[in-house]
Order: sequence, then C-alpha cells, then structure tokens
Amino acid sequence: MELLWPSLALVILVAVLFLAERRWPAGVAQLEENVIAILLALITLISFFQVVARYGFNSGWGGALEATRILFAWLILFGMGYGVRTGLHLGVDALIRLFPKPVFKAVAIFGALCTLAYGLILLHSGFLAVFGADVGGNWRQSGAIGYWTFMFDRGTGLDDLRYPEVIADAFGLQERVQRWVAYLMLPVGLALLSFRSLQAVVQIATGHRELIVASHEAEDLVSQNLNAVKE
Repeated sequence: MELLWPSLALVILVAVLFLAERRWPAGVAQLEENVIAILLALITLISFFQVVARYGFNSGWGGALEATRILFAWLILFGMGYGVRTGLHLGVDALIRLFPKPVFKAVAIFGALCTLAYGLILLHSGFLAVFGADVGGNWRQSGAIGYWTFMFDRGTGLDDLRYPEVIADAFGLQERVQRWVAYLMLPVGLALLSFRSLQAVVQIATGHRELIVASHEAEDLVSQNLNAVKE
C-alpha cells in the first residue's frame, strides 16, 4: 500500500500529459524541448562558473559536481521518453526490412512492446508476480517507485547539495537536500518512457509510424544534402 500514492501520482501525470497533448500537441512538444534546453543550460552554466571560480579565484561551489551529475541524470531520464516520441533513438533495421510487410510490422510492434516492458519492469517489477516471478517483498525489488518511496520515507540527504540557509530557516528544512528530490526524475522519466512506448505501439499498429527507433536519419541527411554536395 505504501507504493499506492506515488503510483497514482504517476498515472495522473501521464493522464494529464495525454489529455494536454491531444489538446495542445505543439505546446507539449515545446514544453518538452524547453525542459531539455533548461537542463542543458544549467549543466553548462554551473560547469562554466565553477571553472572560472576554481581557476580564477581559487574558490567554487562545493555542490557543483553533484548538481551537474544529477542534472545530467535528469537529462537522460527525461530524454528517453522524448527520444521515443520524436524517433531519435538509433536502431539497426537492415535485417527486418528484408521481411514481408506484415512480418516487418509485427517485429516493429514487438520491438516497441519490449521497450514498454523495459520501462514498466524498471518502474515497478512487482507486476511480474502475475507471471509467476518471485519478486519478494523487498523494496529494492520493486523498481524505481519503491526506491524513490524508500528515499522519501527516510529523508536521507545528498552528500554535497545543501539548501541556502535563508530557505532552510524559512521553511524549517534540513541542511542537506533530500535524495528523493534529486531522484524524482527516476520514476517520472520511466513513466514517460513507458507512456511514449505505448504510444509507439499504437502508432505502429495503426500505420502512423514504422519503427520505435530512427534508423534512416543518416540516409535522409545524405538525400537532403545531395544537391548541395554536387554544387
């Protein structure tokens, strides 16, 4: 039961994203791109100012390395679902394109289903018990939701990241930033990956998409720039 509320929160998040995307598809796409741009900008700025402070003034921010590491993890976890939606993940399709179209489509759907299963297993492996798997009762075996919930309940702080004293005093926070704050993107990112993978399954099945991966972007770039090369 302790995993119920974070699981429901993720379901609500995905439902809101689904409804918002149906109403404002361009706005949702822009929002995702903005999130990625902000994460990249923060990583760049922190790294830049840390180098200037370290070599120019022999000082620096003690939490810079941990902050950039966490932001980079957020970028990867958030980017997984974005990459599936936009078809940016690389793949090799030389073999399956030799198959007849019905077989090719079936294999493409199977690939998307594998990605969906991957996201769900990492998100919460407890559902594997339905198929007879021995997942046990340990929180470590319940995936990202269980791991995040464990950190939320414990309130363990990060190694170097600390709240500014003004904020900590104003809101009565502990000195170190809690790990659950930094690890929030773990279940959120996997939930988005699972949602985008399910979307890909539907799109491939209905003929609106060929594969869950981008396998021909290099060929497309060559075709688009062929005339420029000749000139």
